[in-house]
Amino acid sequence: MFYRPSSKSWHVAAESAHRSPVQYALGEMSRTTRARGEKAATELWGPENGSWKRFAASAPEPPKTAPEPEPDKPRGHARHVERMADRRQQALMAGLSKAGIYDLAPEDTAAIQALVDTLDEASVRRVAHWLAAAGNT
Repeated sequence: MFYRPSSKSWHVAAESAHRSPVQYALGEMSRTTRARGEKAATELWGPENGSWKRFAASAPEPPKTAPEPEPDKPRGHARHVERMADRRQQALMAGLSKAGIYDLAPEDTAAIQALVDTLDEASVRRVAHWLAAAGNT
């Protein structure tokens, strides 16, 4: 199980009859959560003697192969944040075009940027879906 602080809920990270793929998935999800600046919490559960048991999630730390990047260099996290913002903007623009709105005023562009900056990707996709549905009526 993997705890997401942003949604305040537990989610299944992976299901497998073998322990190593589950530990790998937990490690990847933890790394992603830490890259977002959140604290990761995990629990490893599995069957034992016909019932479920909580195991110690003792995944070994990966060896550091590269030195830490210098603060003045662009980091991978910043590129990821920029890419995700671009995806949210692209989803909104696609929804607007399906709704038949092509000519945007500066106020429209500012409103789109505000939505991109404040909403998560799932919410932006929902708004884009509403716009596309409105264009189909």
